[in-house]
Amino acid sequence: MSNEKQRSGAVAVIGRPNVGKSTLVNALVGAKISITSNRPQTTRHRLLGIATFPGGQLQLVDTPGIHGEQGKRSGKAMNRMMNRAARGALEGVDAAVLVVEAGRWDAEDGLAYDALHAAGMPVVLVVNQVDKVKDKGALLPFIAKVSDGRDFAAVHPLSALKRKGLESLVETLLALVPEAPPMYAEDEITDKSQRFLAGELVREQLMRQLGEELPYATTVEVEKFEEDLTGRQPIYRIDAVVWVERDGQKAIVIGKGGERLREIGSRARQQMEHLFGSKVFLQTWVRVREGWSDDEAALRSLGYHD
Repeated sequence: MSNEKQRSGAVAVIGRPNVGKSTLVNALVGAKISITSNRPQTTRHRLLGIATFPGGQLQLVDTPGIHGEQGKRSGKAMNRMMNRAARGALEGVDAAVLVVEAGRWDAEDGLAYDALHAAGMPVVLVVNQVDKVKDKGALLPFIAKVSDGRDFAAVHPLSALKRKGLESLVETLLALVPEAPPMYAEDEITDKSQRFLAGELVREQLMRQLGEELPYATTVEVEKFEEDLTGRQPIYRIDAVVWVERDGQKAIVIGKGGERLREIGSRARQQMEHLFGSKVFLQTWVRVREGWSDDEAALRSLGYHD
């Protein structure tokens, strides 16, 4: 297909925490570039997912969930930075996807819609997780209620996890971006480095394996990322530090006899090998840095940006 018929543009993926934004981006890209867990605010960084189709290319901006300013974590510097990152993702995009949970619309969904509407771009509503809705007959009334008084370019009920309903969403989004050649090569899937992705895969295991509160007091810094080409096959040698805020948290992350940290490292390494297509030698440590999540200078040194 000629470049004149190709479409290419940026699409922001917005919504409150834990509605499946990252799962949707991964499904459209066809690879795991955004980490996922069942905990809100798993995504902390803006991340570009590059999805190339026969009709064109979508540059999908995965964002932290837009959330209100209530709650004991929301006032921290990290959460303020995450909100700024989510809103900053609207700059320079051609369209936006507002992801909501099927059957649920609350104040944070309204907050996200208002931010998109004020930016003056076409907004596509994605009603995600429809596979979890037992009464499918309730979906149409829910969509009608949510759409009343709101200007959506299109509405797509789907299941990102089961990859159902994606084809029609892609058609809609490609129609909303300009005619242009692709910005990235067909085999590119993200603008983030493998070093960044390695750190995120360690943090994903922290989110999945630790208790209710502890994951929010942890972050990951990759101190070494080297490709060893001396053997028959390349090996990535990676050193990752898990930062916590108190000594007691360090003990929990390490676990009895180091068992939990080994499990976190083992599962993260498996994910890295699958994503990178190469063997990985991963070493992990846990260190204490008091108050890092409420210190903007510390956050920037650890790779967080607006």
